[in-house]
Amino acid sequence: MQEFPGGVTFLGNPLTLVGTPVTVGMNAPDFTVLDNDLSPVTLASLAGKAFILSTVPSLDTPVCDMETRRFNQEAGGLGDMPVLTVSMDLPFAQKRWCAAAGIAQVKTLSDHRDASLGLAYGLLIKELRLLARAVLVVNAAGVITYYELVKEVTQEPDYAAALAAAKAL
Repeated sequence: MQEFPGGVTFLGNPLTLVGTPVTVGMNAPDFTVLDNDLSPVTLASLAGKAFILSTVPSLDTPVCDMETRRFNQEAGGLGDMPVLTVSMDLPFAQKRWCAAAGIAQVKTLSDHRDASLGLAYGLLIKELRLLARAVLVVNAAGVITYYELVKEVTQEPDYAAALAAAKAL
């Protein structure tokens, strides 16, 4: 297992990322996460679809809340492109949060069981067992066309760049 000390920071304090980092141009690695009904969602289940993948530490934190709400608002302008938000929150907590926040366009998924996505994409924060904040755009062929790892976990991603990359597909 690869470790990257200082891969991200939290309030300026360095944290270690664990897993295999991804880059633009590579095939998106496979993963298995859980939908809110506990059914598995894999990369294969998204085959042939372009999608936005947003990873966040926890929906119950202010920046993750803002980010997911923003992508929910923007999703309507993306046609039928799925927008997925993955965190380590339990599926039941995600479902409650979505209902309370009125989230209907973004699909929340949980990586809590095996950290499958976190490890496959190099986004698991070792010290916290949470996911780092990142946004990826994957095209219909399964290739990563956009990737932003937000270095300071408490900051928001570059929405305009991510949405432009998604719309360019």
